[in-house]
Amino acid sequence: MKRVVGVVAGLVVLVAGVGSADGAAVANRGAPAVVWGACPKVAGKTASAALECASVRVPLDYREPMGQSIEIALNRVKAKVSRDANHLGTLLLNPGGPGSSGRDLTELVATSLPADVSERYDIVGFDPRGVGGSEPSVHCVDPATYYQAPRPDQVPHGQAEERVLLGRAAEYAQRCGHFWSWLLPHLTTENSARDMDVIRAALGEEKISYLGYSYGTYLGAVYATLFPHRVKRLVMDSAVDPTGVWYESNLKQDRAFERRHRQFLAWTAKHHDVYKLGATPKQTSFAYYAMRDRLRARPAGGVVGPSELDDTFTVAGYSDKIWPQFAQAWSSYVRQGDVTGLNEIYNRHGKNDAADENGYAIYLGVQCRDARWPRQWDRWRTDMAAMHRKAPFLTWPNAWFNAPCAFWPVKGGTPVPVKASPKLPPFLILQSRYDAATPYEGALNMAERFPRARMVLDGGGNHGVSLTGSQCMDGHLAAYLRDGKLPGRGAKCAALPEPRPAAHMTSGSPQTHEILGILDVLERLSAG
Repeated sequence: MKRVVGVVAGLVVLVAGVGSADGAAVANRGAPAVVWGACPKVAGKTASAALECASVRVPLDYREPMGQSIEIALNRVKAKVSRDANHLGTLLLNPGGPGSSGRDLTELVATSLPADVSERYDIVGFDPRGVGGSEPSVHCVDPATYYQAPRPDQVPHGQAEERVLLGRAAEYAQRCGHFWSWLLPHLTTENSARDMDVIRAALGEEKISYLGYSYGTYLGAVYATLFPHRVKRLVMDSAVDPTGVWYESNLKQDRAFERRHRQFLAWTAKHHDVYKLGATPKQTSFAYYAMRDRLRARPAGGVVGPSELDDTFTVAGYSDKIWPQFAQAWSSYVRQGDVTGLNEIYNRHGKNDAADENGYAIYLGVQCRDARWPRQWDRWRTDMAAMHRKAPFLTWPNAWFNAPCAFWPVKGGTPVPVKASPKLPPFLILQSRYDAATPYEGALNMAERFPRARMVLDGGGNHGVSLTGSQCMDGHLAAYLRDGKLPGRGAKCAALPEPRPAAHMTSGSPQTHEILGILDVLERLSAG
């Protein structure tokens, strides 16, 4: 959807199984060593002194390892212990997407882990092929024009409006093909996993540890399938369903986001004394969709229409920490006619910029290439109409987010058959019960494919459950990264307390600072 997954390389001989993976690993032994240096300024800002930057070159096409190459950008927070002391090697990071920058996560993880863990790892983030600081960095349209608000309503009212939305999807696919025809066939999860092994070799590591969030769990699963003997420790936070790549996964997301949205509506109703939007979920649901209809006719501030509202409130499906701010903005608009709050949360959480467009281009590039998508729009229309009746919150916005795959200039392939190997050590899965972006049922499917993995289940619904305030979850993560200690089967953590209303929250108020951190990184996923 707006966020999740992908897989497949065009390497027919390698898709067959793990046996070919060793060949790639042998080829990587000659990879030049990484040379670390100061990080360049980004948008005029000097990088943190704790970070070092580098890059590695990887084959564009692993069938032609001596052919054209592309560049993968890295950064790291170096371990404070020496290699001959208690050094635990490299911990490689990926926040998901596909299309999110791993380099955005590095310092956050380094400062959030307990010191006796973080100081023993070289913590390394990387921008997957086509993303962020990697070269080339893919863009398909001018974001200022493409995302100009208000955009057409993502829930079409008739054939004419549907044709407009279809035209946008087809145009985006066409422009990506026009600019990047040489690259698109090679934007796959499998190739990103192979890039990870080039990074491992260039770092001089025999084995590597990995922490992946959201789509990053799927990338980790593909790496573990292709290179099980190269895995030291592996953590999946908010696991993707490896069985629904990718059209079916998005339909499952629609149902899960509907459930989470209704939980938000119920929470708002519970606090009717504060927000006065309805005392029951039925009443708050009516109020929400009445607001959406009104914005269709009269966008808030001339900017926030129904599509901008969809994009913004989708983020509330990722974390309940922002529910008070969102409910307050909604209440101020409905009860006072004040558009300030809606515009503020849109600018903070829903508005897309050049980095978001880069993430979107790679999201589509990977998902559309990883697996086959329906090419007949009649199939999409039938499926979405049926799902919309059950899950109106996200079905059509999600469909249009992925619709360029119906027109993508490169056909989808066959997903890597994710599976366990005797060479793969036991690893850790962290999951919330009511996660909307990566539903719990999909995490069970992931665990089923890796029987030695251990899952810890959080009772809440937030996406990304480690390093976001749960001492229980963070304790399991730290114990595993520290010494490989895994919990017993059936381990659980209590959900964090639900948020409390905080009237008149603004983006600069102290209460909102807690939503920064992992959520900021994961929001790159929610641009999708």
